[in-house]
Amino acid sequence: MTVHIHPSVDSGVKKGSGNFTSGTLVCKCKDRPVKVGIKGDVAHNHACGCTKCWKPEGAIFSVVTVVPRENVTVLENGDKLHVIDASATIQRHACRVCGTHMFGRIENKGHPFYGLDFIHPELFTESGSAAPEFAAFVSSVIESGVDPSQMPAIRSRLKELGLEPYDCLSPALMDAISTHLAKSKAKAA
Repeated sequence: MTVHIHPSVDSGVKKGSGNFTSGTLVCKCKDRPVKVGIKGDVAHNHACGCTKCWKPEGAIFSVVTVVPRENVTVLENGDKLHVIDASATIQRHACRVCGTHMFGRIENKGHPFYGLDFIHPELFTESGSAAPEFAAFVSSVIESGVDPSQMPAIRSRLKELGLEPYDCLSPALMDAISTHLAKSKAKAA
């Protein structure tokens, strides 16, 4: 039996075009959908098992990636957006009607990922953005109701898809966080 991770990767991870320059994210509403423009390609695309990320129905993981916040522009129907939890580190801007998370923003200027917005690339109307590279917060799917006995099969499927499973972020992102914290401590001293 095949483990279903997310509809955008279940049939295999599609490589990016290498020349993706912009795209439009569109929520799931039939009437007046929210549209968000993205300039440039995405980075650190990954499957995420956390309990906060938006997942399409039936998906165990979300697929999430980052872009510079200055590359994110609400194009249409921004009046339908609201922040799900203003106290969360990543303030997820979602459509009030369909619930689709359009982008997540970190407002804390001291956070290592300040300046990056989190988006769900399967919402692009265009194809060719950079492909998912790894899976993060894999064990967290248990908190979403996945039976712990399924974890070996889930990790095996992620590896089969070429998405190395981590129970935190990828080593490169963990290094970036630690570097930011070390520099912050040095400035404070």
